[in-house]
Amino acid sequence: MTSNFFNKGFTLLEVLVALSIVATVIGASLRAVGSLTQNSRDLRLALFATWSAENRLTQIRLAREWPPLGSREFSCNQADILMQCRENIVDTPNPAFRKVEVSVFAAQDAGRSIMMLSQIVPHEM
Repeated sequence: MTSNFFNKGFTLLEVLVALSIVATVIGASLRAVGSLTQNSRDLRLALFATWSAENRLTQIRLAREWPPLGSREFSCNQADILMQCRENIVDTPNPAFRKVEVSVFAAQDAGRSIMMLSQIVPHEM
């Protein structure tokens, strides 16, 4: 009768092992959620940077601009994100065309390009 009394419930060691397993699972889950949040933030930044570069390239195409050679920088903010665009226009082997490259940088980190798009522009004669 006394052996039945001592077999009820869990030992302290079993409870501690279960708690350590639960803590490990919760820690891994929090780390995964943090990683997903960062990936979502980076994806949003890349999307807005793409829109900024595409806006400038579309503007050149629709206005039928013949952009001058060289580089220039301008602000190209999207939503609440401050960004800088760098436009670089270079000659191509065919003088009737120019290559336009638009690079987008975060305003806080001007050393890291988020997105770079390029297009060939024809000279309308």
